[in-house]
Amino acid sequence: MSEERDLLHRASQFNHQALAQIYDAYSPGIYRYALRLMGDECLAEDCAAETFSRYLNALKKKQGPHDHLQAYLYRIAHNWIVDHYRTQDDNLELDETARSETDIPENEAAKHIRQRQVREVIRQLSPDQQKVVTLKFLENWSNEEVAIALQKPVGAVKSIQHRALDTLRQLLEE
Repeated sequence: MSEERDLLHRASQFNHQALAQIYDAYSPGIYRYALRLMGDECLAEDCAAETFSRYLNALKKKQGPHDHLQAYLYRIAHNWIVDHYRTQDDNLELDETARSETDIPENEAAKHIRQRQVREVIRQLSPDQQKVVTLKFLENWSNEEVAIALQKPVGAVKSIQHRALDTLRQLLEE
């Protein structure tokens, strides 16, 4: 039995050590993923918490993944983010996470405005394009890992990436 499948098996039996190991391994990445897409620390924390809550609920129902846990958790997080934007007419706030004491206020303001523009443009992409861009370029996933998360062939991921980058380039030039 592979290491991941063993971990998933123990988690399905609500082994506290296995569940803690999963949380410790994946919660920082899910938080960063949500923060990059949403630009709000509190919402990113809510997303990470809700992701693991939904995972535990799936385990209670004898559901959940038998492999590819990372892809499963990121899919939950992405769906939560999409649901949030569907139900909220949310104005993005400037991202405060990258602040440095040595930043000149004008440069910092320009950086925040650009980050906000990029987040807004990414939200204009299709859901698959959003996932590919975020996972490939912000989370540094391989094409194979993204393909597993999207349940698509690697060639389709490359095609989605190409279309997404073309669209981003056009939108950012506007």
